[in-house]
Amino acid sequence: MKSLLLAGVTALAVSPAMAEGDVERGEYLVQTVMGCGNCHTPIGPAGFDMANDLTGRVVEDSVAFTAIAPNITPASRIADWTDAELAKAIREGVRPDGTIIGPPMPFAAYRAISDEDLSSIVAYLRTVPAIESDPGTSTYNIPLPPAYGPPVQTVSAPEPGETVEYGAYLAALGHCMECHSPMTPTGPDWGAGFARGGFEFHGPWGTSIAPNLTNHPAGLADYSDAEVKQMITGTRPDGSPMLPPMPYVYFDKMTERDMNALVLYLRSIPGAPDA
Repeated sequence: MKSLLLAGVTALAVSPAMAEGDVERGEYLVQTVMGCGNCHTPIGPAGFDMANDLTGRVVEDSVAFTAIAPNITPASRIADWTDAELAKAIREGVRPDGTIIGPPMPFAAYRAISDEDLSSIVAYLRTVPAIESDPGTSTYNIPLPPAYGPPVQTVSAPEPGETVEYGAYLAALGHCMECHSPMTPTGPDWGAGFARGGFEFHGPWGTSIAPNLTNHPAGLADYSDAEVKQMITGTRPDGSPMLPPMPYVYFDKMTERDMNALVLYLRSIPGAPDA
């Protein structure tokens, strides 16, 4: 399944200058499938503070690191980055000055973003309201890697449709397996632990554990497609709410086609017990 998740990454000739992106497509990806605001938008008592959308916040404060998702509106430092530099930061985790962006930004998954979609994401971010805000700077007490892999040259996406292949691509953009696989000191376990859950999240809600997404009785095997879709958007089959930090309010805006493709992909993952 790992190979399917990253099937779009290919090492071909170096890409030419970035093509003009589709702002509408970029908005859909940022505000729905990728759920970027789940980390980059401040949260208040009533939920996400959309008046300050994408202006950054503290995402995690632990012994290992204090991760602060930066302001990514045009009022931030990205205004001085070229489109290609912003694209490289999003897909590869490398800033224009060569420094590495740390976790929890899901670069293992984002390396699968297609060139076309990456251009659209960048185009959309250039259009959002410019809001002055400085949420601070991340600090890491753990070593960061020199890179998250070799330079990405060009990436294509499967043809959009209700297919397993396109569902796998959407799962990469939504970085589903970044959270739903066990976390190791070097990143998510996409080998034996792929999609088997077990990653713990601690917050004001208490502790939530990412569940098994394989087709095993411990995972999704006993749920209907409708129930799986319901859980993706934040409600258990018994009507009780799912716990954070999954970006339910973003996933709830996915098109029917994309949701169907995502569920098809999840159904294709061989069953395995909880990690």
